[in-house]
Amino acid sequence: MGTRGKVISVNISEFTGEKKHNVECCLFVTGQGLEGDAHAGEWHRQVSLLAVESIDKMRLEGLDVWPGDFAENVTTQGVELVTLPIGSHLKIGKDITVEITQIGKECHTPCAIGKAVGDCIMPREGVFAKVLEGGKAAVGDDIEVLDGD
Repeated sequence: MGTRGKVISVNISEFTGEKKHNVECCLFVTGQGLEGDAHAGEWHRQVSLLAVESIDKMRLEGLDVWPGDFAENVTTQGVELVTLPIGSHLKIGKDITVEITQIGKECHTPCAIGKAVGDCIMPREGVFAKVLEGGKAAVGDDIEVLDGD
């Protein structure tokens, strides 16, 4: 059994490059991403995840930031996402399986999120995944690292 955590927020946005809003529950579509999210599609960054612990670090630096402000789809708690190797699988809720495809990213300098909140942590501590098995995920669902920890 792997490391376990929780879903703190499930976030989508209509357009790329903007903060996402918590929808409480969302359908993860196999091979696509979150239903209704601007980043969904047939590519390796279908879902973005960021730990609330990373957001808390930014809050300690005085930034007024919340889950979704860094355009992450899933805000997690209790899993050190940035330490997981590429290829790791996460189980979200009862049905969803995602595979980590990228850790961090190159960011536009400065990106719209960085301009809005003062800094963007996604390039350093965000991870990206593709949806292997879809299903519904909601705030409060368990997240389990199936391998790679």
